[in-house]
Amino acid sequence: MVLLKEGTDTSQGKGQLLSNISACLAISQTLATTLGPRGMDKLIVNDRGEAQITNDGATILKLLDIVHPAARTLVDIARAQDAEVGDGTTSVVLIAAQLLKEIKGYIEEDMSPHIIMKGFRQAAQLVRVVFPNTLLLVNLHFIQCIDRIEEIQISIDRSDPE
Repeated sequence: MVLLKEGTDTSQGKGQLLSNISACLAISQTLATTLGPRGMDKLIVNDRGEAQITNDGATILKLLDIVHPAARTLVDIARAQDAEVGDGTTSVVLIAAQLLKEIKGYIEEDMSPHIIMKGFRQAAQLVRVVFPNTLLLVNLHFIQCIDRIEEIQISIDRSDPE
């Protein structure tokens, strides 16, 4: 028997995948305007009425009360990036969200997530072959993000009742 909190969404399959993608895209839309030389500051007011102004992605993610599990995973990816490198949290969120945005159409067309992940792995290998010695820092950062996503990706054990 599995006990869930009242009001918990128990949907599965394509609907749940699309819901997860939408939650992650909402996080990325919050951070997108803070990136770059014309990045804008965000005013965040907590439940106690305290206000904070920042354009730092890591700070914004810490201040937001995110409860959606997939969005929390995106926040965890950003925290791992911050812990490992100390910078690039906004970039890693935006890259991951863009990848999710690109696959949304394939999910809607009932393509298996396993096939999509296989395509991402092949694309990462192709980038390594095509640009072995001429990788710019941006390309290297992108490959590191893909590697980090592959490390953090969640594998679901169907035999586990939870």
